[in-house]
Amino acid sequence: MSTSQGGILIENLRKVYGHGDTAVEALKNVNMQVAPGEVVGLVGPSGSGKSTLLKCLGAIIEPTSGRMTLGKEIIYDNGWKTPDLRALRRDRIGFVFQAPYLIPFLDVTDNVALLPMLAGVPNAQARQQALTLLHSLDVAHRAKAQPSELSGGEQQRVSIARALANKPPVILADEPTAPLDSERALGVMRILNNMARQAQTAIIVVTHDEKIIPTFRRIYHIRDGQTVEEAGEGRALG
Repeated sequence: MSTSQGGILIENLRKVYGHGDTAVEALKNVNMQVAPGEVVGLVGPSGSGKSTLLKCLGAIIEPTSGRMTLGKEIIYDNGWKTPDLRALRRDRIGFVFQAPYLIPFLDVTDNVALLPMLAGVPNAQARQQALTLLHSLDVAHRAKAQPSELSGGEQQRVSIARALANKPPVILADEPTAPLDSERALGVMRILNNMARQAQTAIIVVTHDEKIIPTFRRIYHIRDGQTVEEAGEGRALG
């Protein structure tokens, strides 16, 4: 995949915690590519480096060396290449977590519209964009509801809408289906795949969930800080 086409490109990424005799190499020359419009699985045992890799990609922790390209922008090349990591996370990366983490005192629309508002989008425009996203995810009828009034599946769909609100080139999803039953888990994967295609977003899904692993066309296995790519089943989601 050419970096000029966007997506995610990770080259020779290393992360070392500590120094000297106590140093631990959490990531060892990791290489990954995710094309725009593609959803890729990242799997591996606890302690394998999945969380460290996601935190590096999310600009939450700094790698030790290597290069990361998100969208068409090199964000890290043996050092951060962007002066404002908060703006990078807000504008260029969407996050979906196991728990929705919706703001309890805001209604559904404002939960989705908040990030665009913080990025300078006028309030009315941000709310209209939020309603469009909610409609595409079949939760527009809950636009004025409080998060506590939503089912678990509805909350997760709202969290996906929030992740897409700033039209990021990249979404990082950390165990997004873990608390859901099979039907809702596959529904979340259907939504992520549809939104990836429509918005040409590159999505990495970290998961242990055996229910959704057959849906990936490509999977990266990470073990002892190193990744190995394999073809997935790419089972149709209907």
